[in-house]
Amino acid sequence: MMLARVADSLYWIGRYVERAEHLCRLSDVMLNATLDQSDGAAQVARIALTAVGDPDPVRALSPYEAARTLTLDREDLGSVTSSLARARENARQVRDQITTETWERLNLIHLRMSGPDAAKQFAEGSSAFLHETIAELHLFKGAADATMSHGDGWRFLVAGIYLERAQLIGRLLEVCFGDRRRPLDDHLALVSVLRMSCALEPYLRRYTADIRPQRILEFLLLDDDFPRSLRFCTARIEEHVSALSRYVEAAGHAGPERLAGRLRARLQYADMEELAAAGAAGFLATLLDECAAIHGAVHETFVAYPLELRLPA
Repeated sequence: MMLARVADSLYWIGRYVERAEHLCRLSDVMLNATLDQSDGAAQVARIALTAVGDPDPVRALSPYEAARTLTLDREDLGSVTSSLARARENARQVRDQITTETWERLNLIHLRMSGPDAAKQFAEGSSAFLHETIAELHLFKGAADATMSHGDGWRFLVAGIYLERAQLIGRLLEVCFGDRRRPLDDHLALVSVLRMSCALEPYLRRYTADIRPQRILEFLLLDDDFPRSLRFCTARIEEHVSALSRYVEAAGHAGPERLAGRLRARLQYADMEELAAAGAAGFLATLLDECAAIHGAVHETFVAYPLELRLPA
């Protein structure tokens, strides 16, 4: 089993990279929505900013300023630039555990985002800047998958990616579909939610142009094959966490593999008719709470584990 600090760094690389990609996509969708003159554009901005934890999304001066802040503000610890800086620092600390191709790709993205020309490039073409950043992050993930040995280090990195993704998509769904008093029915907003989840084309292949809130919720929650659905993410989380947990025997607390298995089962056997009748708010809140519990258990088991934690006989 690898050192706790190495496992922690690899896990957080995955989380920060996924977070950066999600923020880029939300910013891009928010900017594209401003081209539409309908009232839906303001709703898209509200959804995007609320989903990333802005306590007062209406205070943004404009979608452009909000997107620029989400992308480039170095003082904001949750921005794309800050997330990539943290990912790169974690990668530097475990340089011997990742491949040259993976390190170089992440280093290039970080230097581009933190360089003196980043603000100018964003101003000259914000959409192109965000698209290029997303593409480079895809290349980083591809390099990690194609060049790293698929052992423990890779599993920690990928577990971080999928746990972060599950929480981000879950939070987006909670904002959009968790309040029955404010049902989301604007066409632009619904299409934008699919774009924020990188799900528009897969959804259209499944349902054609029949864009309905209930179908969007079902697709992003329960689709077996779409890699950003909650069901798909939780299956991968259980897969990787269970493989890592074979090395340890936890004493006194629920191991992450048990929590991940319970979450996967909750989504595996979820029924959309029951969910529609009861409302999505409680179900989504439970999913997010369980994701947070898995994160805590991963940290407790593999990073800050107690003395009672021991290797199995």
